[in-house]
Amino acid sequence: MDATRPTSTTTQPGSSVTSRPAARLVSLDAFRGLTMASMVVVNNPGSWSAVYAPLLHAEWHGWTPTDLIFPFFLFIVGVSATLSKGTMGPWGRILRRTAIIAGLGLLLAGFPRFPLATWRIPGVLQRIALCYLTAVAIYRWMAPRDRTRHLAHAIRLTVWAAVLLLVYWAVMMLVPVPGGGAGNLSPGGDVGAYIDRALMGRHLWRQQTWDPEGLLSTVPAVATTLLGMVTGLWLASGATPQRKVHMLVRAGLVAILVGLAWNIAFPINKNLWTSSYAVFAGGAAVLVFAVCYWFLDVRGWRRWSHPFVVLGLNAITLFVASGLFTKILINIKLTGPDGRLTTLYNYLYVVVYAPFLPPKIASLAFALSHLVLLYGLCHLLYRKRIFLKA
Repeated sequence: MDATRPTSTTTQPGSSVTSRPAARLVSLDAFRGLTMASMVVVNNPGSWSAVYAPLLHAEWHGWTPTDLIFPFFLFIVGVSATLSKGTMGPWGRILRRTAIIAGLGLLLAGFPRFPLATWRIPGVLQRIALCYLTAVAIYRWMAPRDRTRHLAHAIRLTVWAAVLLLVYWAVMMLVPVPGGGAGNLSPGGDVGAYIDRALMGRHLWRQQTWDPEGLLSTVPAVATTLLGMVTGLWLASGATPQRKVHMLVRAGLVAILVGLAWNIAFPINKNLWTSSYAVFAGGAAVLVFAVCYWFLDVRGWRRWSHPFVVLGLNAITLFVASGLFTKILINIKLTGPDGRLTTLYNYLYVVVYAPFLPPKIASLAFALSHLVLLYGLCHLLYRKRIFLKA
């Protein structure tokens, strides 16, 4: 997704490779890169039995810092959409972008064997594609004729987000599941899982019984994206940078408090993307972005951010490359030091890292090495001014 102010961007005809726009929100690129770096680290430990607790998802209800990564990215998608001229451009371009993102997600889900009987249909990129398309449709529908009325536009999107979250809460708590009753929030027992099983059968993630990126839970994820759009509209307003930061901080704190209060009746849960989780994580995203915006775009303290900007400018490339690289390592088999058949992924960890470091540090070092390798790829693209976009 573009993170540009309305500026000129050149595109190769028939290609998805673009030159870098003349002006960008450096804070948004850095925030995206920080989010993607976190994703790579938490997804690629040397051993899942040796991981620091903050780098694991909450088992069910509750949250850890890792549970904030995905909503942060959807929030960034929303902010980026408001700053891109393409959002109000031809529908063909929007649909093309949606199809490419979803297609890459399906590619990752099936690679390398592409099992037709159990090929997972939902996924992270698929959810990003659906949220992008739906949020853009709402954004365009709610846009005032006078495009400078950012506050009116933001209020309309906020109402939409609130309605989506309230409707989702009502459906999850009041609609009964055949054989399980209403308000069942157990793994695979909620109405969303029931819908996914009915529509997609075995093409789900968890034992083909439920999926964290299911259809119904995409509704509150759209609300998360809309919160990013509201933030982007506020950035485009005529307020001073200092006032923008102050209001972002206040809004973020209020959203966090609302999410924590809602948690009492509707638990914070990333797998279900509960309404309390959407509001809480959205508030956290606003706060982190406000800090980045203050330091990078208001104060101009940018030197530390360069590695994250490099990653953020090729976020989709980083996500796809990370997923493919990990799957390749897992699918290459060889004999381990103990004489047993193992994966190249495990072999590298056991031989290069585990003998020399305590288990959790070794596991983290493996993940960081994965990130450094992918940073090298992104930095090469950055130096050549190649930015791959959907």
